[in-house]
Amino acid sequence: MIDRALLAAFPPLSQLDAAATMRLAEGARPVAAPAGAILARPGESLPHFVLLTQGIVKVRGVSEGGREIVLYRVAAGETCVLSAAALLGQLSLGAELIAETDIAGFALPDSLFQELVADAPAFRQLIFATLAARLQEIVALLEDVAFRRIDARLAGHLMAPGSALLTMTHQDIAAELGTAREVVSRQLKEFERRGWLKLTRGQIQIIDRDALSHLAGT
Repeated sequence: MIDRALLAAFPPLSQLDAAATMRLAEGARPVAAPAGAILARPGESLPHFVLLTQGIVKVRGVSEGGREIVLYRVAAGETCVLSAAALLGQLSLGAELIAETDIAGFALPDSLFQELVADAPAFRQLIFATLAARLQEIVALLEDVAFRRIDARLAGHLMAPGSALLTMTHQDIAAELGTAREVVSRQLKEFERRGWLKLTRGQIQIIDRDALSHLAGT
């Protein structure tokens, strides 16, 4: 029998035939990691594919100079497109995977992953279901980085949580936006000078939401 937590997170697995169900039940191994754990680094070969049943994994690109950008996040019940692509193409991983919260799930060895993709239509559909949407997200991110001004992108990022008090560091914001921490700090200070927000250590208090929303174009 397939683990109940796995079925709850990935209902399509209930559509597997008897042979595929047995292979998955026998081959899947429970895994867990604490928040902040680095699960995989760029250039590594993945030994398995993880079906996440709890928590959130952050997928980020890292340049040779150490610049970071968050590409997307994987929540329970979702699949990681870059991990799947690396395994299917027998390639090294092109991103860093980090546990943003405590996570749990089931690891499928590479050989089992390949078998299920090839022989089990329900599993194959599960893997590819988020491919188009995830690619659209990445294309939208690239367009945002390439064509929108950093002040507008920063304003939009600050508005997204919908809270008047944000707990985030300048480095965290820089990684989300794919820019340098110094650029974020300089722009935040300019926003503060205009009276749009107030900066304290590790926190940002939003004062003028209308001004930030207008700049962000929302």
